[in-house]
Amino acid sequence: MQTNFTPQQLKDPRIAEVDRILRRCVHCGLCTATCSTYVLLGDERDSPRGRIYLMKDMFEKGRDASGEVRHHVDRCLSCLSCMTTCPGGVDYMHLVDQARVHIDETGKRSFKDRTLRRVLASVLPYPERFRLALKAAPLGKPFLPLLKKLGLKEVAAMIELAGETRTGKAKYEGPGTAETKAVTRSRVILLAGCAQKVLRPEINDATIRLLARRGVEVVVAPGAGCCGALVHHMGKEQEALVYLKRNIDAWTKVMDRGPVDAVIVNASGCGTTVKDYGHMLRHDPLYADKAKRISDLTRDVTEFLAGCDLGPPMRWSSIRVAYHSACSLQHGQRITDEPKALLSKAGYSVADIAEGHICCGSAGTYNILQPEIAGQLRERKAKNIRNAKPDVVAAGNIGCITQLAPALDVPIVHSVELLDWAYGGPVPSGLDGLAQFVNDVPIKARTPEDYLQA
Repeated sequence: MQTNFTPQQLKDPRIAEVDRILRRCVHCGLCTATCSTYVLLGDERDSPRGRIYLMKDMFEKGRDASGEVRHHVDRCLSCLSCMTTCPGGVDYMHLVDQARVHIDETGKRSFKDRTLRRVLASVLPYPERFRLALKAAPLGKPFLPLLKKLGLKEVAAMIELAGETRTGKAKYEGPGTAETKAVTRSRVILLAGCAQKVLRPEINDATIRLLARRGVEVVVAPGAGCCGALVHHMGKEQEALVYLKRNIDAWTKVMDRGPVDAVIVNASGCGTTVKDYGHMLRHDPLYADKAKRISDLTRDVTEFLAGCDLGPPMRWSSIRVAYHSACSLQHGQRITDEPKALLSKAGYSVADIAEGHICCGSAGTYNILQPEIAGQLRERKAKNIRNAKPDVVAAGNIGCITQLAPALDVPIVHSVELLDWAYGGPVPSGLDGLAQFVNDVPIKARTPEDYLQA
């Protein structure tokens, strides 16, 4: 794609990056076939190619973000399916990131929109605030019809998504170190996260148990918290950098006390962002090297487990698992086969879901800010899941789990919870009805001859 930035404009690192990305686009349109919003809406401006034209015009002419640009960029899920499809390697992720920053700095939003975004940014990344908000959500249920009539559909969506969410706490509540009882093979840092530790704390528990069982020492660093993805995808660049630097400082202290083999993330949306820390802070003289080090060490939990010898499962089952591949995992991190292979080795029958590249509509806060589109995508995904006829659904992202649960007639859990169960952990929450289909693998008693032959 030919661009028309002036030499003066290109002195701005942000514009220079935009120019570099735009020049790789050849207008082929292959991205439209796999874009969830274009497939749903059929509007070229709601496709990657259409948004690229809108963003190009905005940046080249040095304009404040117009209502049209804001509208169509806001409707982008950042599912990154277009990047998996693109033959030219267009870095759409960082292009739309830059557009969102520009929109946040120059665009004009309604009072309602500004207030809603500020509330989300001030509540979701803070576990105690989020826990209180979830407890208060049921009080708003009687007013749902009124809220929708008043045009407050986003507030209604928040209340509906809260559902009957439990607000328990993890058994292994950080910070601290979960030491393994086995021979220590490696030492990792776990991102405990923010929303996930409130919505389903069992995920962190299952992760720690599974890793510790295989000789992995797990550290949850004091001072670490939200990865920054939530505000980053709202275009609040400076706020996001505060979260990034706080985590980097906390994790660097752990690394200074001893070798660390990986930074483990079990929410794939967070993992995509943490793996991008090096890029986001590449111009910061104090953090560039430390951020790159963190990004290079970051692994999704299934990515890390794929390199471990988990041994034979302790339980075997006839449970049919439909694996939902979160966009941030399959497109953002290009991890597709590892989770399914791990579940199969653990004894589960794994089924693919049709249209697996189409987003479920979660996308961070998208299901709150764009409830109509998110609702349509959820129903489309739920229909495809039902067609797979599973007993349970496995996913690698808390956002997907929260988004899909109300639309399914079977339970949905994190992949690591099923793995932990197969390798000796407890029955995952909500799967008590499936426990009858799981059997312990008999362990043959060892005789003196076994030891002599060994």
